[in-house]
Amino acid sequence: MILPCLYVNVTAGMGRGVFTTEKIKANKLIEMSPVIVMSDADRKLLDQTLLHDYIFEWDTKKCCMALGYVSIYNHSYASNCEYEMDYELNVMTIRTVQPIKAGVELHINYNAVPNDAKPVWFETH
Repeated sequence: MILPCLYVNVTAGMGRGVFTTEKIKANKLIEMSPVIVMSDADRKLLDQTLLHDYIFEWDTKKCCMALGYVSIYNHSYASNCEYEMDYELNVMTIRTVQPIKAGVELHINYNAVPNDAKPVWFETH
């Protein structure tokens, strides 16, 4: 499930990102996407590829590739969305944490918690 108002577009300095054509209320579920769970051995191989930048840590010693738009949301320490992992259903959800205006890019904090300022593995803007 992806809200129909969401779309992927080019964003300055970050490649692609997820945007909205409509305003969205706070605490709104905007995406629910299945994930492909992979082993630690798979992770070692993925780390040698471009996919390294698009996978998420998943449970103990596993990683996952989220389908849908989940892997396209860019990082922000002051994110306007958050993600949650459901280990039983093998899905990730994206929910807004504040109201978002039309035309705005949606961000998640790659540290899994909005406003968590712990440095991430890449240089941020």
